[in-house]
Amino acid sequence: MQRKFLSLLGLPFLLFACGGNNATRADAMATPEEQMTTEEDVVIQGDGDWTDLLAGGTLAAWHKYGEDAPGTAWKVDGDGVLYLDTSNKGEHGVEGGGDLITNDSYDDYELELEWKIGECGNSGLVYNIVESADNAYPWQTGPEMQILDNSCHPDAKITTHRAGDLYDMITGEPENVKPAGEWNSIRLVVKDGYVEQWQNGAKVVSYTAEGEPWEAMIADSKFKDMPDFGKSTSGKIGLQDHGDPVWFRNIRIRELDAK
Repeated sequence: MQRKFLSLLGLPFLLFACGGNNATRADAMATPEEQMTTEEDVVIQGDGDWTDLLAGGTLAAWHKYGEDAPGTAWKVDGDGVLYLDTSNKGEHGVEGGGDLITNDSYDDYELELEWKIGECGNSGLVYNIVESADNAYPWQTGPEMQILDNSCHPDAKITTHRAGDLYDMITGEPENVKPAGEWNSIRLVVKDGYVEQWQNGAKVVSYTAEGEPWEAMIADSKFKDMPDFGKSTSGKIGLQDHGDPVWFRNIRIRELDAK
């Protein structure tokens, strides 16, 4: 999370807020049992061509937030794995790091990737980012799917700050993250304001990012004083530099048909 504090298919999706650690949850129409969906039960799925966001083993599709090119600490190895080289840390984080975001914005899409984190590490997948000079960080506009070593990072003590959670807003269930150093998979679906976060083959979070319930969730979160947070249902994709070693591979995206 932030370093400073740091319809669909005929069915409406509603949300309600719960107390305690800002553990806002989906309502009875998206119970934990319903969220424990396997890959065989996928309903929202594109049928178009995938775009490889690490095509040719390069970062041609990416840049550092607020700049024209990627930070030099973000590298792609010979196996096509993107990683953050944390060997050169300065007073304010990794030298040559910074949050990495896509050059393009996406509206109604399906994203897949794999990630692994270093011991006790922290990172995140931020999406629907609106890049502008008004906001210094991607998470000031885009929601985040947490990437974390749940075994020892302090954030794991907070039930909406664990791997797979919609950071500081919705607890992901089941809690199925693998240990540090092992690969995890993410599938992210964004369609007409409705969002699904999948981790390791299970749908762990689903919500609708608009309307009064969404506004209430924001008001009960760390993002309540960020006027542009969660306002867009489309945007750029971001990978967070939290100063810890993190790796990504097989990052691909495809558009879904608009309603």
